Amino acid sequence: MTDSRAPINSGQTTSGRSHAVAAGLLGFTFDAFDFFVVVFLIGTLSTAFHVNKSAIVWSMTLTMLMRPVGALIFGLLSDRYGRRVPLMINVIYFSVIEVLCGFSPNYTFFMIMRALFGIGMGGEWGVGASLTMEAAPVRWRGWLSGALQGGYPAGYLLAAVAARFLLPAWGWRSMFFVGAVPALLALYIRSKVPESTAWQQRRAPSMVAVLRSVALDWKNFVYLAALMAFMPFLSHGSQDLYPDFLRTVHHVADAAISNIAMLYNVCAILGGIAFGQISEWIGRRKSMVGALALGLLAIPIWAFAGNLRLLVFGACIMQIAAQGTWGVIPVHLNELSPDHARGLVPGLAYQLGILIAAPTNSIEYALRNRFGYQWALAGFECVTIIVLIILVSLGQERRGRSFTATEPSSG
Repeated sequence: MTDSRAPINSGQTTSGRSHAVAAGLLGFTFDAFDFFVVVFLIGTLSTAFHVNKSAIVWSMTLTMLMRPVGALIFGLLSDRYGRRVPLMINVIYFSVIEVLCGFSPNYTFFMIMRALFGIGMGGEWGVGASLTMEAAPVRWRGWLSGALQGGYPAGYLLAAVAARFLLPAWGWRSMFFVGAVPALLALYIRSKVPESTAWQQRRAPSMVAVLRSVALDWKNFVYLAALMAFMPFLSHGSQDLYPDFLRTVHHVADAAISNIAMLYNVCAILGGIAFGQISEWIGRRKSMVGALALGLLAIPIWAFAGNLRLLVFGACIMQIAAQGTWGVIPVHLNELSPDHARGLVPGLAYQLGILIAAPTNSIEYALRNRFGYQWALAGFECVTIIVLIILVSLGQERRGRSFTATEPSSG
């Protein structure tokens, strides 16, 4: 897929680094947008397909269940053949599937498309994160890690904007049709983004070699998978059903919900960047524990506040904390991954965690039926945060590790 004769320093220019970082950020933003569209359509789609709302919630679970498949496929391709071409294929793939969701004639077809979309969503993060982190100067990794992960709430923000303006004017199908736009990113990658220098210098000779590298470092991989099993509980547990929580418990209008989601996702982006940068100063683990502690303090207001202003404030603090924790993840996982498997290990560990956490929305929805929405959300996130603090504290870090032969380490 990649020309082996490409110059070894093709990714070292400032312009090349900037384009690689931009490609990773845009890819994750579009990927997240395509997922979060469904969050704002739970009631609409349940009516359109004549099913219960829980059936639409299950479509999100199904998407997450398929993500490890994409991480494995595209991760192996990126470690063997380079970051650029697999990322281009991935972006085109999930864009086409997203548009097909808009043509869904019934619930069965829609569910098949959401499952196929999960493969594309699962493949994008690992490839995009390795491309970005390998292009980033060592001293900027933390900040750029937060910016990259900010693509997730940025996608949520764009979905909220679409729900606020596009949905009322053009209907639910238009929300999926705009998913064609990300396909243009493939042209940008092809024309502007250089291949990763780190991959060129340390690429694996075969896919078997990639898998062998993972096997030799299996204890570290198991730890990363365990860590990532709880990280999606933090994000999806605090985000996915919150619009429905506001609508059901507090009877907030749809337009206001979209505005609130825009606000707390802006806060999430800022939180990811802030804690990503903080991780450069105090270390990856301490930064993550600090963000998690902030989230624990925010839960009473986020779930139990008696008026809308306090709820919005709590939601903003909660998303600063959740995304602040996630903002460290791209750089932390890449620094802990073997050189020959940096495209595979972070993405696969991430998506295996997603596999375990896939029932998050369904679990919270079931807890809601038994304990009420407020206690379901609060209890679920309290347990998640406490477990994450323990896991992060018990782990290791390799802050400032060199990815290339000419790149100095720091920290």
